[in-house]
Amino acid sequence: MLLFGGAILKASIGDLYLRYVKEGLRPFLIAAALLLIAAAVMTLWYDLRSPRVHDHDHGDGAGEHHEPRVGWLLVLPVLGLLLVAPPALGSYAAGQSGTALAGVQSDSDYPALPEGDPVKVTMLDYASRAVFDEGKSLTDRRLLVTGFVTQGPDGQPMLARMILSCCAADGRPIKVGLSGNVPSNVPSDTWIEVTGAYTAQTTKDPVNQATVPYLEVETWTEIPAPKQQYE
Repeated sequence: MLLFGGAILKASIGDLYLRYVKEGLRPFLIAAALLLIAAAVMTLWYDLRSPRVHDHDHGDGAGEHHEPRVGWLLVLPVLGLLLVAPPALGSYAAGQSGTALAGVQSDSDYPALPEGDPVKVTMLDYASRAVFDEGKSLTDRRLLVTGFVTQGPDGQPMLARMILSCCAADGRPIKVGLSGNVPSNVPSDTWIEVTGAYTAQTTKDPVNQATVPYLEVETWTEIPAPKQQYE
């Protein structure tokens, strides 16, 4: 419990926890870590101060009772989190799951985009407006979208970003196809910032047959992975 609580606390104090859960869960993680650490310290204190009872004192010849040593294997996942933290979900997870747009409520009454040229929009907002609003609120606007590169079913690069309801266990990708000035020779999981415009072109996600919209790329720039990689 002490190691597990320490691992959670270490991840929560920095930005490491953002690889696994949504940003708003940080206070709950810190509280849970402190509770685990307090319980572990109390358990150790109670165990060390309690006198050991030896069965051989009663003459039955049995030795002192020990906990199963295999229990120490439970420490390995904790050490893994402390020493080698798994990365955030990326292109492999996106390729294994269908686009999450299939689970979004269809709504054709989208408000106008805010001012700006280009105007920054999230992947989910762009994909929803492109599919369910047929791009009406996107027409004649230059758009700025950020995501990571993943390979599409035709071998061409696509833009993707994972969205979470709670944690990485329920993460699903939002996928957007790219046309026009498509990035070339860019490895999967590379984060890019794309400036472009709405296009009516679409395709079907081979995993769940949901509609995947496209974005007409004007320019693109490679960027470092953002602190908050999920939407």
